Amino acid sequence: MSTQSEQYVRIFDTTLRDGEQSPGISLNAQEKLEIARQLERLGVDIIEAGFAISSPGEVEGIGLVAKHVRSCAIASLNRTQKADIDASWEALKDAEAPRFHVFIATSDLHMEHKLRMTPEEVVEQTREAVAYARSKVSDVEFSCEDATRSRPEFMAEVVRTALAAGATTINIPDTVGYTTPDEYKEILETLYANVPELHEATLSVHTHNDLGLATANSLAGVQAGARQVEVAINGIGERAGNSALEEIVMALRTRNAFYGFTTGINTREIARTSRLVSRLSGYPVQPNKAIVGRNAFAHEAGIHQDGVLKNRRTYEIMDAESIGLEKNELVLGKHSGRHALQAAYADMGYTVEGDELKRAFKRFKEIADRKKTVTALDLEAILDDQSRDTSDRYQLERLALKTATGETSHAEVTVREGDELHTATGEGDGPIDAAFHALASIVGTEAALREFNVSAVTGGEDALGDVRVVLEQDGRTFTGQAVAPDITEAAAQAYLRAASLAAAGIPTPTIRETI
Repeated sequence: MSTQSEQYVRIFDTTLRDGEQSPGISLNAQEKLEIARQLERLGVDIIEAGFAISSPGEVEGIGLVAKHVRSCAIASLNRTQKADIDASWEALKDAEAPRFHVFIATSDLHMEHKLRMTPEEVVEQTREAVAYARSKVSDVEFSCEDATRSRPEFMAEVVRTALAAGATTINIPDTVGYTTPDEYKEILETLYANVPELHEATLSVHTHNDLGLATANSLAGVQAGARQVEVAINGIGERAGNSALEEIVMALRTRNAFYGFTTGINTREIARTSRLVSRLSGYPVQPNKAIVGRNAFAHEAGIHQDGVLKNRRTYEIMDAESIGLEKNELVLGKHSGRHALQAAYADMGYTVEGDELKRAFKRFKEIADRKKTVTALDLEAILDDQSRDTSDRYQLERLALKTATGETSHAEVTVREGDELHTATGEGDGPIDAAFHALASIVGTEAALREFNVSAVTGGEDALGDVRVVLEQDGRTFTGQAVAPDITEAAAQAYLRAASLAAAGIPTPTIRETI
């Protein structure tokens, strides 16, 4: 088997592809690169950076990742069509280690109703597409979409065909989250029995969480012989999501004596990666989420608190430090200087210098004047927010609100567009609604508000507010996000960002496929 050792499990991260297919998520090229660089620090083996054929913007985003991330293999998804593979080649041509990921459905249900192809046609397309992909790169992964509802004999034929054509990794996905751990293990063991040559390749598993079994199914797959697991940060992805990277990695680490497998993941980067993906995707992490939820290491029950104070092992099977939480309490204040800020970012793993440092320091001072302390989580939010701010066409200069219970609220906003200032007023059912109406009149959009989410970056009454706004126009969604000590200010900035995208009609990917 083509792995470092029989005990090593490759981590194939699909946050930027399957994760981005979650409703409402649309990452631009710079955001993809920011996440990819953090995934590289995390230590993943393969980054699936996107689905190149879906749009020119997707080619740009994958290409940016391929050019700048050098220690991971970079993959692009493809249907069994030459145009897809050509688009992936364009995107991956600068990659240190490019991978083409080719897929086609193998279940009778999908072949009849989605593909409208015969089994013979599926086999032939598999042969042609894998051979064409292999003619361009040496690393080709092939996936049987809806594998867990496919006939074992036919799936074995398709896998044999893919291997003969040059596939080096075979993925058997539970596309619709239908299987169970015992059943999945049996499917994979049967495939090994039917296709002995599979032992010379890498077997991969990709599971969805529709029945809440994604992590359990992936672990069962590893026990059955899979040495690659396809995951997403925070478990994001189509419908109920994918198997979560943090759950797979920490299960293998915490229960190493039971499983006996290792990964190359630097677990101390898990918490930071989770926060970054949450902010850039706009998908908050549920408080009780395993490993990375804010309650994962919290104890409220008196008996639990007493036990933890005496010995943390009484109620904690992992150390918070093992996923990188020990630096959360790093604090800076309004008297801290630029060098202290730069050093703090360096301790967190970020290189911030030049104009980026100047902008971050300016934003830090603005927030430090309004907060007692600025924590590591705040610093991450500041860096993320100011990176968005530099690419904005519109800048919020002033927001004035007038509101009273039972009365219509009024807002006056001033927005900078280059060297010009625009001022407008608006009315609404509340101060935020009024501000949105005023901003819409400046930007010139009639996009409808579809989602409005507010969360706190940290705990405490002076926490930064993190606001996400999703607008819909002509059947497409546009997302804006911002952080500020004042919720209304953050809401206005987030709306302004989303509205400017809607007004510009920035295209989003039009082809969405899942495996």
